[in-house]
Amino acid sequence: MVSDTLDCLVIGAGPAGLTAAIYLARYRRRFVVVDGGEPRAALIPTSHNLAGFPEGIRGTVLLERMAAQARRYGAPVVGGTVTSLTRDGDGLFLAETSAGQIAARTVLLATGVVDRHPEVPGLRGAIGQGLIRYCAVCDGYEAIGRRVGVLGQGSSGLGEARFLRTYSANLTLLSWGVPLGLSQDERKQVDAAGIVPVEEPVASITVGANEVRLRATGGGDLRFEVVYVEMGSSPRSDLVRPLGTRLEKQGCVIADGHQRTSTDGLFAAGDVVSSLDQISVAMGEAAIAATAIHNRLR
Repeated sequence: MVSDTLDCLVIGAGPAGLTAAIYLARYRRRFVVVDGGEPRAALIPTSHNLAGFPEGIRGTVLLERMAAQARRYGAPVVGGTVTSLTRDGDGLFLAETSAGQIAARTVLLATGVVDRHPEVPGLRGAIGQGLIRYCAVCDGYEAIGRRVGVLGQGSSGLGEARFLRTYSANLTLLSWGVPLGLSQDERKQVDAAGIVPVEEPVASITVGANEVRLRATGGGDLRFEVVYVEMGSSPRSDLVRPLGTRLEKQGCVIADGHQRTSTDGLFAAGDVVSSLDQISVAMGEAAIAATAIHNRLR
């Protein structure tokens, strides 16, 4: 792929990685973006809270436009997987990829996260229809006045349910695979917010044309127009663990105001960083990171 040393290796081609590519290309830096081909943003049916798109924009369309803009400035975006990241005796980063080894002075980690979810037949289609969702910050507005279920594990969905109370009075809190098990304090929060709790675990999910049916272990279907899944996510940060990079307990990378990590020369942006998981935030962090990388290398 690349035989000599690059200024930067960008790992990931979601909104953060592609924004960084646009900036680095305009800064006339030598770099490459390695894209594993599974950006979380591609699952978004329509984003309505990204400024500049009053009619909303589909996640795949946004990524295509960003990639086209990056290529306009000569940004190399290549498909592949980075399998390991180490440093040599001179402090260069050495990345083993499915297409060969890459050496770079700096690295921007923009690998994002993977949402945890129950096994549901037709899940991707249900996400595309807006029947199953993961982010109330992103699209709670679109749930105004609808029958909403919030599915966590145990009481993990309580925070999401309380957040969604702004948009709907018809809210039910459910748990996948284990009893809901609310504490006394959590029970008070549920009652105060007017949320309906279902103590029995949800055993199965069926997606219909315009609704989602959740069946509790005791039998009986609960039907919703929208179900929010709040079972957490797994940051794609395993690449930097061998470097000793500081991570949060949940695995998100800790970065400073310039998106620098605890590993010298390693930067991070987007959902893999401990911050608000939003496209606009990922873009801003990537712009900061790319500029900091450019200034470091000058």
